[in-house]
Amino acid sequence: MISREIQLAAQIAGAPALDNFTVATTEVDGEVLVRTDQVGLAATYLELMRADCTIPVPAWQPGQRVGVAAIGTVIRSDSAELAAGDLVQSMTGWSEYSAGPAAQYIKLDPIADPGYYLGQGPTAYYGMADVAGVGEGDVVFVSGAAGGIGSLAGQIAKCLGAERVIGSAGSPAKVDYLVNELGYDAAFDYHDGSAVDRLRELAPEGISVFFDVVGGEQYQAALRTARPGARFALRGSLSSQLGDAAERFPKPDHAAAQARSVELLPFSCYHTPDQIAAWREHFSTWLGEGRFVYPQTAIKGGIEDVPQAFLSLLQGSYRGNVSVRLS
Repeated sequence: MISREIQLAAQIAGAPALDNFTVATTEVDGEVLVRTDQVGLAATYLELMRADCTIPVPAWQPGQRVGVAAIGTVIRSDSAELAAGDLVQSMTGWSEYSAGPAAQYIKLDPIADPGYYLGQGPTAYYGMADVAGVGEGDVVFVSGAAGGIGSLAGQIAKCLGAERVIGSAGSPAKVDYLVNELGYDAAFDYHDGSAVDRLRELAPEGISVFFDVVGGEQYQAALRTARPGARFALRGSLSSQLGDAAERFPKPDHAAAQARSVELLPFSCYHTPDQIAAWREHFSTWLGEGRFVYPQTAIKGGIEDVPQAFLSLLQGSYRGNVSVRLS
């Protein structure tokens, strides 16, 4: 089977651009042949495209297919484990078709919107429930709250009993979305004045939990408004990842952290089957109880449209979990 795929044309040194990607044609063959229906997009992918990747896995190399999570339909199978028509998930990335051993694919239950399987729920749940240990009485601040992780993390905190959940986002429309659709107690546009001032206004007694995917000024603001013993679940620093290497990493104010005995708890998005199962169990319960909204943006297009959708995600153009439905 001839398939088109997105490959890395050149590793990213500064801000990512379309010329870092190329559309290549390749032949795929294997025990199972799958048509890709939907591919996931996540800001985490940016780090894997850099030569100085800090994630403890090999960085993607020029000429290598990029992307990770994909949902597809089996169109041919020589395996007893999968049959034509089965819905499957894989880590085969941004390609029109993939092929390989049956063990490479996870059979999924057919659901009305398979895009749910591409969401970042396990990361959001693990960070809130296990890393930060959110519970009754907590005042929680989530940076990047309208993104794929943040839009779930704030709702998870509320379901776990947090007293108050505050989010930051990049536009008034996203602030409205957080409060009126996702159930945040309060939110602010980080372009609208000092993040420290806004947090002091919205959480006058300080925050006890910070869930961070942005870093930079919002990270510093959280440190300056933290209660003694606050827990910081640190997932990312997108605000600094889009610049030159020297600017990509937040410079933590250790003096502020020490003065307040803040627990700095960095974590990754690589999860065990138990962690994934825990998320799915709680998500289905909360969704059934009407306590949870699954926010997502699904873009329709061809495989050639995926790089631009990825760059738009990095610029904050979308809300919730983002995927491309291939036509």
